[in-house]
Amino acid sequence: MLSPLYAVHVRAKQQILDEALALADEHGLAAISMRAVARRMGLTSMALYPYVGTKDDLLDGLVDRLLAGLLPDPAAATAGWRERLRAIARAARALASAHPGAYPLLMTRPSATPDAMRAVDLIYDALLDAGVPEPEVPRLERMLSTFVLGYATSEVNGRFAAGRRGAGSIPAGPALPAHTRLSRWLAEEVDWDAEFEADLRDLIHLVEAAAGSTVDKAP
Repeated sequence: MLSPLYAVHVRAKQQILDEALALADEHGLAAISMRAVARRMGLTSMALYPYVGTKDDLLDGLVDRLLAGLLPDPAAATAGWRERLRAIARAARALASAHPGAYPLLMTRPSATPDAMRAVDLIYDALLDAGVPEPEVPRLERMLSTFVLGYATSEVNGRFAAGRRGAGSIPAGPALPAHTRLSRWLAEEVDWDAEFEADLRDLIHLVEAAAGSTVDKAP
């Protein structure tokens, strides 16, 4: 059981992280400073240090706060490895939509916080269950994580905002022969949900190829 003093400390830290997260979502990561967070709370910046330490500690706390949202319900642990990977990927994408201002932290901060390690461990576990050879597991985890984080970041930062398959608005011509050939497809509206799920299927196939798996072939 937590001591009353420790419980107060935990609640105070959580409130500080909540305010920092709201600040990032409203104004971007550049707006985050100890002074700015303290101002939102009606405190001095010195009052935050006993709870979150330095600004780097505050940013690490935000990473942990964000990645805690990727940890699944315990009941999900019984799902097959494919569905566990899909669930983590979908949760990461949803997290970007919920916290677009803070999400880039996941691309720039080392993932060495407790919840970050737990999230990565879930991916390792799914890859091991898939039959991926142990030496290949870290590489495939990086591949999967980089895809999901990059896709979600592209979505929330406006890279996909045009709603087209790439550069459909660029004039085609002799200098752009591939664009000319693909112009019909580049001009189509994109269902980003469907595209994300198709990409996940392709990634699952890569995992299967790495595993050389012939078992558990459920879709």
